[in-house]
Amino acid sequence: MNPWLLSAGFCSLLIGAVHSVMGERRIFRHLRQGGLVPTRAEPLMRGYQLSIVWASWHLVTCFGVGVAVMLFVAARPDTPPHLRDLLGTSGVGIMLTSAALVAFATRGRHLAWLALSLTSALALWGMQS
Repeated sequence: MNPWLLSAGFCSLLIGAVHSVMGERRIFRHLRQGGLVPTRAEPLMRGYQLSIVWASWHLVTCFGVGVAVMLFVAARPDTPPHLRDLLGTSGVGIMLTSAALVAFATRGRHLAWLALSLTSALALWGMQS
């Protein structure tokens, strides 16, 4: 197993888990009216709009898990080189683009860009080894 790609995969899983848990604790728990999906959004948006934001929030975690799976497959010693390159390069690109987006949108104040950059760097190192 490629330890760098494996580490990048675990970082991606961790980022996804922290993202969902922190979102639930810091944002969405205050916007619920008894159900799982928050709907108390007035006056900023309508309930169904908040439901879309909630689903999109957790969709990001699903995509993080998907990237982790890609990196885990790339880390396997029996993965063909062309597939390893495709999966690893895709993981690097997704995480690096995500890091840039978060850094730009928050002017560097949200530290997720650091975790995303670290994941990208680990995957890139894994691609070099």
